[in-house]
Amino acid sequence: MSPPTPIFIGIDFGTSGCRAIAINPAREIVASAASPIDPPAFDGSGYTQEPTLWWDALLITLSDLFLHCDATQVSAMCVDGTSGTVLVINGQGELLGPALMYHDARAIDEAQQVAQSDPDLGWLGPSASLPKLLYLRAQHPTARYALHQADWIAARLTGQFGIADENNCLKMGYDAAARRWPESAVFNDLRALLPEVRPAGTLMADISPVIAECIGVASTVSIVCGTTDSTAAAIATQIDCPGQAVTCLGSTMTMKVLSETPIFSVEYGVYSHRIDDLWLVGGASNSGGAVLRHFFSQSAINQMTERLNPQQPTGLNYYPLVRDGERFPHADPAWAACTSPRPGDDIRFFQALLEGMAQIEAEAYRLLETLCGIKVTSITTSGGGSVNAAWQAIRQQIIGRPVCRAPISDAAYGAALLARRCPRDHNSSACV
Repeated sequence: MSPPTPIFIGIDFGTSGCRAIAINPAREIVASAASPIDPPAFDGSGYTQEPTLWWDALLITLSDLFLHCDATQVSAMCVDGTSGTVLVINGQGELLGPALMYHDARAIDEAQQVAQSDPDLGWLGPSASLPKLLYLRAQHPTARYALHQADWIAARLTGQFGIADENNCLKMGYDAAARRWPESAVFNDLRALLPEVRPAGTLMADISPVIAECIGVASTVSIVCGTTDSTAAAIATQIDCPGQAVTCLGSTMTMKVLSETPIFSVEYGVYSHRIDDLWLVGGASNSGGAVLRHFFSQSAINQMTERLNPQQPTGLNYYPLVRDGERFPHADPAWAACTSPRPGDDIRFFQALLEGMAQIEAEAYRLLETLCGIKVTSITTSGGGSVNAAWQAIRQQIIGRPVCRAPISDAAYGAALLARRCPRDHNSSACV
């Protein structure tokens, strides 16, 4: 009898839910499940969420997943989470308060402190995890560990706190090129809280026997160091050569290209995540689907999409934003939104918004080509907007590069691919 086929599970925590995907060694999806999470709460100064909601959603999601695949065949699991979501716990692993979410920007003074202490970290704004950690350290003097969303879930699975992946730690100031924490003075009071950092896709630890019994998997299951949700989505597209790019068309737009060289730019809002020996270089614009939904309902968008005419540009030169302020390719909080003059024809206005977003994307890739010294050879598209064929045609015309839709772009699938890559030899920490 042949041995059972191993299963690798990727777990994705997004803004509104938990999703899990199980794959086999051939990278084929064998099961999936999801569970919603209540949206973050606004407490008057920023956005928070109780981490216990994540854990509850994970247990429900895995319970549903194992209705469609054999839990006893699970070999490894990997978690991705929202970038910049951070929390602190005490030495016993107990939460000291809710997590500050990825879009929480209360740490304005702390961000200024970081920039003054180390100009090289000036690209870390108030929503980054380092300024938020300074804020949390002042609020919770008994804090022992600083963890991101993915770190905390993985720690609950293993029972071992204080280990994190280098992609999530990027916005905590970790130097992924040198693979060490900087010596900047801003870290002086934080050293005891900072996690041990390991590359994404390497072993964190075996699952806790108690948790293994709870969810029905073997106690030999490997918990693999994860990544951020956007990096997992990029990994899911399986791009692997310098010059290949990924645009995610969601509520906002992210544009990133694989490069052999990391780039960090305060001026342009560019940062780099390490993936093995390559770097995913780029940034996130405030333009995107949220702008479309600001002007139109989803049903109106669906109806108008069928009547777009990509071959006949509107000639309107918009910079579509819900409000003033941009992150990339212009890191300028006062960057002006432009959605006027508005024509009387809603379909023409809708197409002009899409053209404006494509122009932002084109500008972003021209900038990345200059900064990285490479040519963007292809653009793979993920996110909800990737299904819009007319928008894809508009983008290809304006950008002048081949544009295609990713066959699979689910972040949970990217996390599952990382789980699959973890070596079975637990004495090794290298990716395979």
